[in-house]
Amino acid sequence: MEKVTLARLTKDDREQFIKDNQEAFNYGALEEFGLRDNHFEEEGEIISRNTIEKSIDCGEAYRIMQDGKPVGGVVIKTEGERGDLDLLFVSPHVHSKGIGYAAWCAVEKLHPEVIVWETVTPYFEKRNIHFYVNRCGFHIVEFFNSHHPDPNDPEAATQMNEDVQDGMFRFEKRLQ
Repeated sequence: MEKVTLARLTKDDREQFIKDNQEAFNYGALEEFGLRDNHFEEEGEIISRNTIEKSIDCGEAYRIMQDGKPVGGVVIKTEGERGDLDLLFVSPHVHSKGIGYAAWCAVEKLHPEVIVWETVTPYFEKRNIHFYVNRCGFHIVEFFNSHHPDPNDPEAATQMNEDVQDGMFRFEKRLQ
């Protein structure tokens, strides 16, 4: 495998980054639910353009590069000893090649001051859960759902109802 690196997202690549992110998230939902998916944030997209743009605008966005070509992306936020992995995606065309793990290792090296990393992923993303727990060393610390909404995301709490069994796992990785 060629070396995996992180390159700061440029304005010229922002639109493609958004499209690539949506493709990767849609692939995961399609893999789990098939064409009958009802987990869309906006028409035809598991993750909305607005959600991705807010993430990019409020964090540090990087392209995951392999052999000089973009193969994914990551958005992080850091504040002192705490870090938030807001988005991490790898193109479905290059899954299971160690790219996501190599990118995560690069993120940790980029911010050695961070002692506690946090992220969330939907309950149905078994591939992500495996990745965070078994590959990257995160631990599941909370499950947000209609009975236990995320106190930091009031919008999500109002979207959850009795008919929808959606939920998100919250993960932490402590480095000390």
